[in-house]
Amino acid sequence: MSDTISNDPFVSGRRKFIQTAGLGAAAMMASRFLFAAPGTSSRKVRIGVVGGRFGLSFYFHEHPDCIVEAVSDLREDRRKNLMETYRCNKSYPSLTALLKDKNVEAVFLATPAPDHVRHTIECLKAGKHVLCAVPAALTLEECNDLRNAVRQTGLKYMMAETSVYRQGAITARKFFKEGKFGNIFSVAAEYNHPGLEVLFFEERKPTWRHGFPPLLYPTHCTAFLVSVTGARLTHVSATGWGDNSALLKNNPYQNPFWNETAFFQTNQNIPFRVEVNWKGALIEAERGEWRGDQMSFFYPDGRSKDFTIITSGIGLGKDDAGFTHARNVAEVYKVPAWWETDMLPETMRHDSGHEGSHTFITYEFIDAIVKDRTPEVNIDEALAYTVPGIVGHQSALRGGEYMAIPGFD
Repeated sequence: MSDTISNDPFVSGRRKFIQTAGLGAAAMMASRFLFAAPGTSSRKVRIGVVGGRFGLSFYFHEHPDCIVEAVSDLREDRRKNLMETYRCNKSYPSLTALLKDKNVEAVFLATPAPDHVRHTIECLKAGKHVLCAVPAALTLEECNDLRNAVRQTGLKYMMAETSVYRQGAITARKFFKEGKFGNIFSVAAEYNHPGLEVLFFEERKPTWRHGFPPLLYPTHCTAFLVSVTGARLTHVSATGWGDNSALLKNNPYQNPFWNETAFFQTNQNIPFRVEVNWKGALIEAERGEWRGDQMSFFYPDGRSKDFTIITSGIGLGKDDAGFTHARNVAEVYKVPAWWETDMLPETMRHDSGHEGSHTFITYEFIDAIVKDRTPEVNIDEALAYTVPGIVGHQSALRGGEYMAIPGFD
């Protein structure tokens, strides 16, 4: 485990990068997240897939402009699974070995979170484009190192954030671009994943997930705001909940919390509440809520499977005390299956993991390389999703201290 996990790099990181986020982001528009039209090219991107768990759930072999050249995992059984999934006959026992393969042009890193920055920089130095699982980094120092490496090499970097490409998020982006919300006055998001303690240990040895702080895994929530509105999170006050469980003792992050809640302010003056919860009587969810003065849009909350739209003041009604007032109207909204449309090549038009997002992530990364353009979840976006959680966790450790979030744009 890296030394940067057990130490407290926040103070020195904040001292180096204290410029407030958002000054250059005010002009950011939702149009940054429009998809390029699918197509085919004579150019074939040869990719290496690293990580035989999460790495199995993507669709590089279905992209018309991609070939899975090689796969890698430390375990032989997982290498075999990767080879079978991606119809690939070449495997390597380590990332370092794979990077020596001159035929590999790009790498998908589905490796443990504490390794993301180290592995990404190793790939970039080897001349490979990188798609990396979330989060981008765990400390502010790592964020700086990652940003510098991407900019110095000029290679493509993309973070594989699923919430950007969930069908509900794509819909919310469309609503925002069309101005249907009016003025958004608050946004909320939550990521509930109870039961993660079963992954704390494997063969009686602690894994990287042992005691992992919830707000160091913020991107499934922050993407619901940032990818829809282009906002940058500028300040945070957060709190955490723990129960002195023995399962949290001696974790490498010195984290006492099972669950964390953060209250963010943004450069667009949109209050934003985020909850990341690992334990409790919770409905598993990755969901968002966008509330506007003209329209609001809500993900299902687990009590039903329906998305909801609320339109403001289109009629008159009476409240439960009998007073007449402007009546808001709530109605079920059927979110389109965007993966069935021409937003994807025909070979990839099927449902996939995390509400249809995996095929979109695969397509976006490969297409950005083929067309030599910047991926949607590029280094600036990845850090805009990641950094607020790093600072939020420090706020929770400090009893809810109101803290500025440094910007890396």
